[in-house]
Order: sequence, then structure tokens, then C-alpha cells
Amino acid sequence: MTKQQTAPRFHPAWLVAVIAFVALVGAAGFRATPAVMIRPLNAEFGWSLGTISAAVSVNLLLYGLTAPFAAALMGKFGIRKVVMAALLLVSAGSGLTVFMTASWQLVLLWGALVGLGTGSMALGFVAVIASRWFVAKRGLVTGVLTAGGAAGNLIFLPILARLTENHGWRIAALTVATAALLVVPLVWWRLRDQPADLGVTAYGAGPEDAAPPAPAGGNAARIALSALGRAAKTRPFWLLAGGFAICGATTNGLVGTHFIPAAHDHGMPETTAAGLLALVGLFDIAGTIASGWLTDRVDSRLLLGGYYALRGLSLLVLPALFAATAHPSMVIFILFYGLDWVATVPPTVTLCREYFGAAGPVVFGWVFAAHQIGAAIAATAAGLLRDQLGSYNWAWYGAGALALAASLLSLMLLIGKRTKATGPAGPGIGLAFPATTGPTVPA
Repeated sequence: MTKQQTAPRFHPAWLVAVIAFVALVGAAGFRATPAVMIRPLNAEFGWSLGTISAAVSVNLLLYGLTAPFAAALMGKFGIRKVVMAALLLVSAGSGLTVFMTASWQLVLLWGALVGLGTGSMALGFVAVIASRWFVAKRGLVTGVLTAGGAAGNLIFLPILARLTENHGWRIAALTVATAALLVVPLVWWRLRDQPADLGVTAYGAGPEDAAPPAPAGGNAARIALSALGRAAKTRPFWLLAGGFAICGATTNGLVGTHFIPAAHDHGMPETTAAGLLALVGLFDIAGTIASGWLTDRVDSRLLLGGYYALRGLSLLVLPALFAATAHPSMVIFILFYGLDWVATVPPTVTLCREYFGAAGPVVFGWVFAAHQIGAAIAATAAGLLRDQLGSYNWAWYGAGALALAASLLSLMLLIGKRTKATGPAGPGIGLAFPATTGPTVPA
């Protein structure tokens, strides 16, 4: 095969990345819904914020715990089949909520079905696409794909808030179900599992990277659990997982779920608060892409330390910024916080690849599971604090302190960063963890 054939002017990896981006945007739609539906569900059914937050927590928890198994399933059955099934789950879970009459149905549909569906297209999906289709520009692509979730929030959140206000939450839920369903034909049409399916190598691959990945052996659960067992014996895994658990607590769990009701407590209309949260998504796109660019050039450990520290400081001042109107200081917070929202993802994915080699996407799935465990705990805890104290203030202060702790955990990775992450070869997608020699930073 000639060089021109293996490295076409327009590499198909970019089209795969575009389709993955669209799928992530579709999946993000329902994850934008809880923030605008908490108050309407409370008003219609009389369910407490703690009860509704518990359903959100199940969603967030499954969103994370599904990720490593979904990454393993993608290795066994292919990316396209898993993503199509996930979109169908999201559509079914969202659409069926219009028939619910009891809180357990909210937990089952909103929590379980949608959690499983969105979890299958979570950041583990991003790691698989970036690792399988790209050698060059991997950090940048990770940043762009991660921004897909932010783009979904940006697109859907103001629309859902307006639909909920004018037509009720059921129309908003059906809109999300339809949007997720419409992405399925596009995924079937163009998404491919690996470069070899199109007769090419990964973008930027050299001769040593030309061979396609070996088919996964064993079942997906064994692959995922084996990767966890080996990674859990290493210090970097726990530092990354601990930091990312705090990341989830301070983003999806707290701000993503409770910013709108907290702003409403101070007299701000829900549509205005939803617009501010959408701005977080807008700035997050820029921040995450920039973070991907930086990840290709700067030690990821330093980036994580800086990101978490800045996030912690911003959360500590947030309670003083709430008011009935979106004054300039709140807009500045939204800009600053948005740039940092998921900027942590590209360096975390890179470090998982660095420490755990070909098993990096599955290990990252477990790190992301920790992210969602943190988010689930924060979502429930903040709702309970609001029910008991009548205010979210202590939730914001606690989140700020935790983010500063995450900064320290990330900087601890600099200690002995050349330590070998070992483990015998296991079944499936390359579970041997190679020696780590620090980040690969271009001169």
C-alpha cells in the first residue's frame, strides 16, 4: 500500500471524530435536563429536592460506572454498535418519563436507563476514539470531543428551560428523546470501529503504530475488572481517581445540578440562571480545546494542579455572587468557571495512557467512574443541605475546599513520576502496564 493510500490528504479519522462529537452532543441533551426539571417536578408531584436529587445521583453514578464496561464492550463488539444502543437507551429513558407518576419511576427512567445510556457515551468513549484513531493531535482531539458535552449543554439548556417554562417539562423530555434518536442513523452511516476498517492507519501513526489493535479476549466485564485490579495496585491510579472524584463533585454533581435552584433561591428567574449555566458550556468549549492543546505541550500533572486550584478559589467566592439579576461579577465567575469546567479531562486521559499504556481507555473509564461517584455524592448532599439548612452556602464552601485538595493530589503525581507502573499482561486489550518515563512533550 502506498504512502498516499495510508495517509490521505483528508484523513478519515477526522470524520470519525466529527461523528463522535455529534453523538456526544446528542447524549448531552438529557444530562442538561435535570437542572431545569428539579423545580417543576417538585411543584407537580411534591417530591422533595432530596428525593429528586437522589434520582440525579443514580444517573450520575451509573453514568460513571458504565464507562469502563462500555470501553471494554467497544473493544469487543465495536464502537458503532455500543454507541447506537446507548443512544436508543437515552431516547427511551427520556421519552418514558412523561408517563411517570411515582418517584421510583423517576429513579428507574431518569436515573437508571438514561444513566446507562449516557455512561456508554461518556469520557471513556472519548478516550477510545482518541487512542484508537489518533497518534498525533491526541490531546487536542480529546479536548474537542470532551467539549461535545459542553456543546450539548449550550444547545439544549436554554431550549429546555424555555420549553419547560412555556409548555411543561414533558415537552422538554420528549425533545431530548427525539434529539438522541435522530443521531442513531448518522452513527450507523459513518462511525467506524478502527482505522483498519477503512484501510488506513491512525492519524499521525508511524510504522511502529501501523498494526490494528488485537481483538479483545474474554468478556467485557472481565476485561474491565482486570484492568481495575491491576491499576488499583498503583499509586498514580488512586491519585488520579481521587482528584477526578472531586472534579465530578464540583462540576456535574454540584454546579450542574444545583446552580439553577440556588440562583432561584436568590430571586433569579430560572430562564436567566439556565442562560448563565449555558454560558458555562460556551466557555467550556474554548477552555477544553485549549486544555487539549496545552496537554500536547505541558506536563499534565502541572495542568491538573493549576486547574483544580483555580476552580477551588472560584467556588469559595460564589455564594457572595448570587443575586436576583446577572450582575457583572457573576458573569465574570461564569466565564472563569466555564473555562475550567472539564479542562481536566485531556490531561487526565493523557496520564492514564502514559501510566497504563493500551489499557489506558479502560482505566480512564474507572477514573471517570470515580468522577461520577463524587458527582453523585455531591448532588445528594447538596440537596439534603438545602432541605435542612435552607441554603446552599456550605455546599459551595465545601466544594471549594475539596477542589484545593484535588490540586494537591495532582501535584503529588510529580513525586516519583518516573516510577514504573507494572503488572503482568492480562487478557484483552493490552493490560500490561508499561514503564512510564514522564510526559512526552515536544521540544
